[in-house]
Amino acid sequence: MIDPWLFERLVCPVTRQPLRYDEDAGELVSDAAGLAYPVRDGVPVMLVEHARRI
Repeated sequence: MIDPWLFERLVCPVTRQPLRYDEDAGELVSDAAGLAYPVRDGVPVMLVEHARRI
């Protein structure tokens, strides 16, 4: 789970668009960029090189 305060402030580093949280996959998804950023131990990893293409 991501802190709601933090989640409201996060945007995709590529597109600067809002993200959605996929709780089942444990990822922050950027539909605009087609990328899913992992969340590890409640900490989003917002590095493009660690993102998964969707």
